[in-house]
Amino acid sequence: MLSNHKRQNITSSLNVWLRELRAPFFTASIVPVFVGTAAAYYSVGVFSLPLFMLALVGMVSLHAGANIANDYFDHTSGNDWFNKNPTPFSGGSRLIQEGLLRPKSVLFACWVALSIGILAGIIILVITKSTLILILGLIGVFGGYFYTASPIRLGYRGIGELIIAFLFGILPVFGSYYLQTQRLDVGPLVPSLIIAGLIFIVILINEFPDKDADGAAGKRTLVVMFGNKSAGLIYRIVLLGTYILAAIAALLYKLSALPYVLYLLTFPLGLYALKSFRQDVPGASGRFNVNIITILLHFLGGIMLSAGFLLVAGLN
Repeated sequence: MLSNHKRQNITSSLNVWLRELRAPFFTASIVPVFVGTAAAYYSVGVFSLPLFMLALVGMVSLHAGANIANDYFDHTSGNDWFNKNPTPFSGGSRLIQEGLLRPKSVLFACWVALSIGILAGIIILVITKSTLILILGLIGVFGGYFYTASPIRLGYRGIGELIIAFLFGILPVFGSYYLQTQRLDVGPLVPSLIIAGLIFIVILINEFPDKDADGAAGKRTLVVMFGNKSAGLIYRIVLLGTYILAAIAALLYKLSALPYVLYLLTFPLGLYALKSFRQDVPGASGRFNVNIITILLHFLGGIMLSAGFLLVAGLN
């Protein structure tokens, strides 16, 4: 039997590592897998549960590895040490800065998480024998790790938001679609661009509080490069762009318009995000309405697209 003291230590350690993983944000990796899989089911009427589960495990593991790598390498660059304005949505987990985790332990955990993702990818490769899956997997591992890892540090070079849009939007939607259909076509193009746009603005809005720390560490985010006003304009353009794209798709794909019509139903929430953006002063007000709403939009948008594809498939 474990003593109460040991139970408390185990519980405390688990809580620390859950904070390190930033598990509540795994929706960013789960949503695109659902969207790609649903689009595939609509296209060919086939669903492989093992491949779907492996895709989820692989994507979430790579996401966890990227999160942990971000903590470690933002520690080595000084970024998280410069940050005096951490929020629930930015500034890293702060566990290294609080002395709750050693940097070497964090780096080791990063390798463990990435290894699990790689193992899932190898199993998928054995099942599918697909060169394309191998290429997509390698891109995912490379991009996730070197987003902040030296010497490449993609997130420091002015393209971080686009890299995330690709890695957590276009790549997993197309990858999940191909995994189920074993074919590459334009079917998932529009939903992948919508999901890419939504995760782009999630990353963008969370960069506002980190502006000073990112600038001090040489991390060239859009907020650092263009300032709050221009970055805010980019946020608005991309958000509204996802609705314009959905509206065009709904008009073009009349027989399969439902996914895009359902996504358009989130438009009032999108307007509320824009209103909240004007009310909040990102990084200074201490209010995070716009951050919460943007994350919710990403999640609900993915659910609406997925549900739409499944409903259309069921009606045909």
